[in-house]
Amino acid sequence: MEGIQHKTVRVNGINMHLAEKGEGPVILFLHGFPELWYSWRHQINGLASLGYRALAPDLRGYGETDAPASIASYTCLHVVGDLIALLDVVAPDQEKVFVVGHDWGAIIAWYLCLFRPDRVKALFNLSVPFIPYNPRFKPVETWKAYFGNDHYIVRFQEPGVIEAEFEEIGLGRAVLELLSYRVPDPLYLPKGNLFGHPLDGPVDLPPWLSHQDANYYATQFEKTGITPALNYYRNFARNWELSAPWSGSQIKVPVKFVMGDLDLVYTMPGMKEYIHNGGFKRDVPFLEEAVVMKGVTHWINQEKPDDINKQMFDFFSKFH
Repeated sequence: MEGIQHKTVRVNGINMHLAEKGEGPVILFLHGFPELWYSWRHQINGLASLGYRALAPDLRGYGETDAPASIASYTCLHVVGDLIALLDVVAPDQEKVFVVGHDWGAIIAWYLCLFRPDRVKALFNLSVPFIPYNPRFKPVETWKAYFGNDHYIVRFQEPGVIEAEFEEIGLGRAVLELLSYRVPDPLYLPKGNLFGHPLDGPVDLPPWLSHQDANYYATQFEKTGITPALNYYRNFARNWELSAPWSGSQIKVPVKFVMGDLDLVYTMPGMKEYIHNGGFKRDVPFLEEAVVMKGVTHWINQEKPDDINKQMFDFFSKFH
C-alpha cells in the first residue's frame, strides 16, 4: 500500500474517506458490497504507475466515511451527490473524469452517468450492467417472486434482521463469507444456516484474498457495523421510484463493460440475453464492448488485477 495517501474530505454534509495515488487524469473508483476503497488496491497502484491519479473513496456508510442513521439517506441521489461534491473539492480543474465501478459501485456509476454525463469522460464498469427504469418491473418484488424469501437481496430488506443473524456467527466472519462467494448460483441465506458452512473452521478464502486482506475487511466492518452498507439494498425500491424521470433515457458516455461468466449476476434471469442480444447496446449506445471473462467470478478486479488493469488502461488511453 506504499504511496497511497489517505484524507478526509467534507462533501454533501458528510465526511468522506478518500484513498488516492498518482498524478494525471483522474480515475474515480467506486467499490461494491461488502467492500471498501481497499478492493481497488491493485488498480490504484497499477493505474497510478501508468500516469493516472486514482481516487478511491469509501462510499457513504462504509469504512471511515460517515454513516448517516436514516435508511432514506442511502439513495442513488445521495451517493451521486457525494461523488459530485468530492470531485468539486479534490479535482476542481477536471471538468470530466474517468469512472470505474464494481457491484454496487457499478450501479452508482450508471446513475452518475445517467444524472451527470457532463462529468464523465468514459466509464469502465464491472459485474453489473445498466438496468434501465421499467415502470412494470419493481426490483425487490420481482426478485422475491422469482427467487423466494431466502434470496440475499430479499433477506437484506427488513432492518435489523440479517444484522442480528450475522452477529450470531460473527460479523467479520459473515463479511468474509460474502467476499468468498464464488459460484455462479444465486446467493441464498436461509435462517440458521446462512452460508451452509460449519462455524468451527476458518472461512474458505479465495486465492486472491490474503489473510491480511481478509483481516482488513473484517476489522473495518466490525468497527462500523454492516447496517449502512445494507441500506443501499433497502433503497432499491426508492431508487426505482426516484429514477422515473429518466424513463427511456440512455447512458450517453463511452463505456466498456467486463464481467466473469462465474458471476452470480451473469446467471440472473434474462441477464445473458440482455447483454448479448442487443438490449444492453440499445440502452448504452456508446458501449464499445461487453467482455465476459471465462472462469472468472464476481470479484473480478481482485481476482484478475493485471488483466483488468490492462483492459482499463487500453480503454482510457483512447480518450486523451
